Amino acid sequence: MQRFLPVLAYVALGSNLGDREANLRRAIQLVNATPNVRLVRASSYYDNPAVGGPGGSPAFLNAAAEFETTLGSHALLNRLLEVEKEMGRERRVKWEARPIDLDLLLYGDQIISSQELVVPHPLMHERRFVLQPLAEIAPYVVHPMLQMTAKGLLEAMA
Repeated sequence: MQRFLPVLAYVALGSNLGDREANLRRAIQLVNATPNVRLVRASSYYDNPAVGGPGGSPAFLNAAAEFETTLGSHALLNRLLEVEKEMGRERRVKWEARPIDLDLLLYGDQIISSQELVVPHPLMHERRFVLQPLAEIAPYVVHPMLQMTAKGLLEAMA
């Protein structure tokens, strides 16, 4: 596995099936247990209605986590997908209820656009449930395309 210089990566977490809080804690533990990945900090948990899914979907518990990693962006994405699968996520219908959802929001200040991965996450600046926990742990991290901080993006939504 190729190693890179340490990068700060930000991950959005969400859960709306089962013990949502335990699911978030477990996902953070599993990612943190990955070689070459270290948890720096995690946000509080935020209760939010489901957005974009089938009507009547259960509410989400959302958080954000900052990891320092020497994994490449695609290797980190693959690990996030492995954790989702290990925790019982099945991808059948877009935005369906799920025990865990892990989205790579930012990978350093890089802009990445490939078939598998788009960073910064293309919808992060439109989602309060992403920006609120991100701004809690990293208010001054800058969206590399919009050149606005997480705090600024959140305030712009008000």
